[in-house]
This record gives sequence, structure tokens and C-alpha cells, in this order.
Amino acid sequence: MDKIKVERVQTGVRIEKRIIKVLKGLAEYHDISLGDLLEGIVLHAFEGKQPFSEASLQKIIELKKIYDLDLNANASHNLVEDHIL
Repeated sequence: MDKIKVERVQTGVRIEKRIIKVLKGLAEYHDISLGDLLEGIVLHAFEGKQPFSEASLQKIIELKKIYDLDLNANASHNLVEDHIL
């Protein structure tokens, strides 16, 4: 596929600490930047497609264990910061 020129912006997104650790680990596993990983996940999600291969899903399971990430999709939209409770 031909390279596609885009304009990227720096963002100050806040994200749960263990989630970002897993994402960074997965990006490192694939030898890509965190931004490239996130763009790929989002573009797949926009089309209703699975963004991860079986090998990636297995790596995610390993990384979740390493970083003690016990959240799943049911937690989505229900996360609050500790100081807000």
C-alpha cells in the first residue's frame, strides 16, 4: 500500500495508568510507536473490525498480567479517578 500523508497533532489525553502500560508494551512488541498503535486500533474500530491478531491478543493477556490490569470492556465509561471518589 502506498504511504498516506497525514497531519498529526500532539494531544494531552489522560488514560488509566495500567492501560497505557499495556499499550506501550504492545507497541514495543510490534516495534511501532504508541501513536501508530492507537491510530491502527481506532481505524479498525471505526470499521467494526478486530484490531488484533491472535498473537497480539495473547501478548495483551501476558501484558495485562504483568501490569495487573484487571479491567475489561464492562468498565468502559465507568472509570473515575481516585481523588474524585
